[in-house]
Amino acid sequence: MPGPTWRRALGLVALLSGCTQVGPDFQPPQTAWLDPWSTRLLEQAGRRDATVDFRQWWQVFADPALDALIAEADAHNSNLRVAGLRIAEARAQLAIVQTGRYPQLQQVRAQSLYLKQDQSGTDTARDSVFWQSSAGFDIAWEIDFWGRFSRAIESADALYFASQANYADAMLLLRAQVADTYFALRTAEARLAIAEENAKRQARSLEITERLFRHGEHDELDWQQARTQYLATQATIPEFENLLNALRNVLCSLLGRPPGPLPELQSQYGQLPLPDRALLQDVPARLLQRRPDIRAAEQAVAAQSALVGVAEADLYPQLSLLGSLGWTFVSASHLPNTLDLAAGPSLIWNPFDYGRRKNAVRVEDARLQQLIELYQQRVREAAREADDAASGLVRSLQSAGIRDQASQAAQRSLSLAMSQYREGFADFQRVLDAQQLLLQQQDGYLVSRGNAVSSLVTLYKALGGGWDPGRAPIDPATRRQMQQRTDWGDLLDEPAPSAQPPGEQK
Repeated sequence: MPGPTWRRALGLVALLSGCTQVGPDFQPPQTAWLDPWSTRLLEQAGRRDATVDFRQWWQVFADPALDALIAEADAHNSNLRVAGLRIAEARAQLAIVQTGRYPQLQQVRAQSLYLKQDQSGTDTARDSVFWQSSAGFDIAWEIDFWGRFSRAIESADALYFASQANYADAMLLLRAQVADTYFALRTAEARLAIAEENAKRQARSLEITERLFRHGEHDELDWQQARTQYLATQATIPEFENLLNALRNVLCSLLGRPPGPLPELQSQYGQLPLPDRALLQDVPARLLQRRPDIRAAEQAVAAQSALVGVAEADLYPQLSLLGSLGWTFVSASHLPNTLDLAAGPSLIWNPFDYGRRKNAVRVEDARLQQLIELYQQRVREAAREADDAASGLVRSLQSAGIRDQASQAAQRSLSLAMSQYREGFADFQRVLDAQQLLLQQQDGYLVSRGNAVSSLVTLYKALGGGWDPGRAPIDPATRRQMQQRTDWGDLLDEPAPSAQPPGEQK
């Protein structure tokens, strides 16, 4: 049975276990304007559909090649893998901070000394040589009276949830970048095909004018003008080929491959979808609140709010329970062995620090307010990105429709100009103008279609689509490699479902 001293110590621990927490309790930043927020362009650019999986928005394109690219990027992209490893780092940091709940000092000590006593100068003097050995155990437990350790755990917990949100944000950005680069590649392929087609058409005109010039039926001007236009179109072909190579290299980098060809993309060369509107599961305001970067910014506020409490706890005394158990053995027969036991409370407080700790609280509070402002700015930026993307989608679709009609008119104009030129009713300049307009309108139409697809991808990204909360952040091969190198315990395993992050948006 524990003695009276230990019973009193245990009673004191039980009493202090219900201590208060100083500092502010986390309050989610308020964005009152966001709840009813929407814009006319967002309403035009999207429609709600409860059946669509907003997390896999790229499936609306029904493009198996894009599906395969995104799956490969998920598995091999280095930035995403690093974001997943940061979750493990944050979890280990949380485990470190959680040790503050337990005695901070648990120390086993042992030593052995060789001693020689010189007692000359007395009638009974004698020299002695002996060994002195000692062993002991010390313990010190600072009671979390003011919530210093619980606030630190609260902060680390929020940072852990923030690392999860940052991983989701990295996944969202990666998938959007893969899709955007893929469709930029398809757009460049289609523009290259149009340039090659027009170059062939202009080459035929060049042959006609050259033949007529050689036969003396026309002067040299028509031939040189046709030659100039043909060579100008030819010059764009290497530029498009260089752009295609650069886009393929970007895709390879996103996929975790070295630069090189992508033979799996040859089957749908130059095929570019023409989207209608975005399919959304919810209203834009609530979708913005679910964006991973918004959630990460909110968790950063939660973590800093707890750090204000940690700093404020330093203003008050530190209350600790101390204990020590020691045993000393001496080999000399005339010296006794000893057993020491000590236990009791301790109070440490430095009330005179010239405002250092109070100013430390102010520093943490200023940082908290900065993060609140950055959160508000992040929400406003998200709303701007969504509206810009919606505007880009709506306007690009309008432009594509007009340019499609213009391309058809330019095609008809070229046919008429060629007919009139052959019959002698028009000079060759009209043919050149018609060829140039046709190339411009066809290329502009493809650019508008590409812009529409890019804007749709950006809109899905801006509204927080494209991340999978159930995906394991660390792949099995990496997990095995890390476990072979270091004892990770269960920290690399998927944690069981726990309480929601502080300030979780519903």
